[in-house]
Amino acid sequence: MLNRIIIMGRLVRDPELRTTQSGVSVTSFTLAVDRDFKSQNGEKNTDFIDVVAWRQTAEFVCKYFAKGRMAVAEGRLQIRDWKDRDGNNRRSAEVVADNVYFGDSKRDSAAGDSYGSPPPYGNPAPASPYGGGYGGGYGAPSAEPSGFAEIDDQDGDLPF
Repeated sequence: MLNRIIIMGRLVRDPELRTTQSGVSVTSFTLAVDRDFKSQNGEKNTDFIDVVAWRQTAEFVCKYFAKGRMAVAEGRLQIRDWKDRDGNNRRSAEVVADNVYFGDSKRDSAAGDSYGSPPPYGNPAPASPYGGGYGGGYGAPSAEPSGFAEIDDQDGDLPF
């Protein structure tokens, strides 16, 4: 069986760090995720998806993310059954995030510092062979990768 989900959207409000009675850090936040297609009237619809992060991932989100910041959450979809105040049965869907990544660059967002920040908690992305940090770097490659050579484009014809 496979239960894996990756969503990308903007935080609707600032995340708040809470702790359980046993001292485990937890935060919940909502991402506004635009749909890829437009409705019949030409407007894009937005889904508001609840996300829960635990332990170091929760601390990371609360430290580096704020309202309006683009985030990528990777985890699993969880369905919870609960009763409301009137005793009616309710069902909620949420993403339990294993990893949360920056979805924008430093210059795209006034909140936080995506270049100097540590990698996301969970399983960090492997370093890119092109340099640039944490595997999803936004900068130019730091050095030419081995095995590649620059194509001389003096006559304007491509070699293939």
